[in-house]
Amino acid sequence: MTNRLVLVRHGESEWNKKNIFTGIRNPDLTDKGVIEACWAGRVMKSEGIRFDIAFTSKLKRAQHTLDIILSEIGGEMPDVIQDAALNERDYGELSGLNKDQARERWGEEQVLAWRRSYDVPPPGGESLKDTAARVQPYYLEHIWPHVAAGKNVIISAHGNSLRALIMFLEKLSEDQILDRELATAAPQLYRLTETGDVAEYRELVRSEGRDSGLG
Repeated sequence: MTNRLVLVRHGESEWNKKNIFTGIRNPDLTDKGVIEACWAGRVMKSEGIRFDIAFTSKLKRAQHTLDIILSEIGGEMPDVIQDAALNERDYGELSGLNKDQARERWGEEQVLAWRRSYDVPPPGGESLKDTAARVQPYYLEHIWPHVAAGKNVIISAHGNSLRALIMFLEKLSEDQILDRELATAAPQLYRLTETGDVAEYRELVRSEGRDSGLG
């Protein structure tokens, strides 16, 4: 089937495992994250999906996930485009801290507001609204034309950069997107109409279920 857009959050990273705010910091995948990415590639291969072009961020956990997925699918490798517009949300001063450290410094209520609000950024960082302001225009200018041309496209990125894109694709409100969680390395399969509306959506999730993670 053509006009397929697949979004994949990276597999578990070293800082996901430690419950650390990651953002634009650059840890790699854990062994579990590698296994998750292998599963994603194999399940997409079983669906008969091959890609004409791939997009990813400038961060190695997303790049590594994409490399594994494409290797598992096999066949001719698509062109891969890396761009910082797809990077994870910048957590600013929260970056490198786990949740307990952050709560000790700023208080539980304030940390929750930074994590779960749409337009309140942490100190020195980005809100989800800020993230959407770079992700959505990049999608329209650089990714959508390939989908509109009937190509199969994969984006390997991050929880918040992908949520910003999902908000646009599914026309979700600011409140609705805050409740949307993405499991690590769980492909989100879209087929879009010629106007970019969602004609079909499926999520492929492993048996252990969701993990909201921290970027």
